[in-house]
Amino acid sequence: MSNNVVSKTLALAEELISLSSVTPQDKGCQDRLIELLSPLGFICETIQSGDVTNLWARKGTTQPLLVFAGHTDVVPTGPRDQWQSDPFLPSHRDGKLYGRGAADMKTSIAAMVVAVEEFTLANPNHSGSIGFLITSDEEGPATDGTVIVCEKLKARGEQLDYCIVGEPTSSGELGDMIKNGRRGTMSGKLIVKGVQGHIAYPHLAKNPLHLAVPALTELVAEKWDEANDYYLPTSWQMSNMHGGAGASNVIPGEVIIDFNFRFSTASTVESLQQRVHAILDKHALDYTLAWTIGGRPFLTPRGTLSAALASAIKAETGIETELSTTGGTSDGRFIAQICPQVIEFGPPNGSIHKIDEHIEVRFIDPLKNIYRKTLEHLLP
Repeated sequence: MSNNVVSKTLALAEELISLSSVTPQDKGCQDRLIELLSPLGFICETIQSGDVTNLWARKGTTQPLLVFAGHTDVVPTGPRDQWQSDPFLPSHRDGKLYGRGAADMKTSIAAMVVAVEEFTLANPNHSGSIGFLITSDEEGPATDGTVIVCEKLKARGEQLDYCIVGEPTSSGELGDMIKNGRRGTMSGKLIVKGVQGHIAYPHLAKNPLHLAVPALTELVAEKWDEANDYYLPTSWQMSNMHGGAGASNVIPGEVIIDFNFRFSTASTVESLQQRVHAILDKHALDYTLAWTIGGRPFLTPRGTLSAALASAIKAETGIETELSTTGGTSDGRFIAQICPQVIEFGPPNGSIHKIDEHIEVRFIDPLKNIYRKTLEHLLP
């Protein structure tokens, strides 16, 4: 039976990888999921928004509701001639499954679906409800995907209790790390204005580079917040600086600085913006500053869901998992607005977004088993 299960999960992963769903395309991935979930009793709803395809599927009407979330879209392949095999033709080499989406995150979706199938067939009278929230807009702008579905669910009054996002969170071995939160991201485009002039006559010009440096030095040195049990201190980093007319004898009229905050729940968007403006104003700069909020932070403290996942990981792999909030943003930031417990867990992430993306085949069955054991713990 075990070999059957492994081949079923692996076969579904390969089937999904073979569909070239480069963001925001879904290429029929979600139709295939609907074919598999409907016979299990799921009510499946396709939610189209622009070019993005979303799926909301639910089985059951009672609480608690445990939702599996993920995305069928993948990042572009990059130069195909650099791949050892066609990125959309699942291939096996040295115990690894290769293909775009193998790690991020079509194998997770396959493991979730097969885990739910096993669980529901073995436990037809299980408590609570199970849901799937799948989008094709996670790798793109993320404006027509999970956020749209969450808004609909909130408007309907649907209460999510637990959510497992299948992002590749493991580091070296399956289960060595799960994400119980993510930092927020907020970018700023700062333009400091001066007066252009001849470099030999600085008294007739106003050098914005010179004016900006003291303020930037203070921003670099600023301690934005303290670390806590879950997060590193908030980080402020400059990513680009451009000033100059292209000639060595011209004082520029302005300097443009791009910067980014990666911030924890210890800070807010409003407090960080206010403090930046206060420093710039203190230096009496003539400036404009445009803000872009990429995502607010979220945090799920240790609790029922993290304990259930940790227990399942320990039972399946023998590993004591680590809670972490490192890494970039994910759709968990949207789901956390309507769900009190959101945890991300999936395979190792060493090859994601790279040429020759892959997952070790030995991780595929245990991944499915961990999802199933978590269901058994939360929905007995």
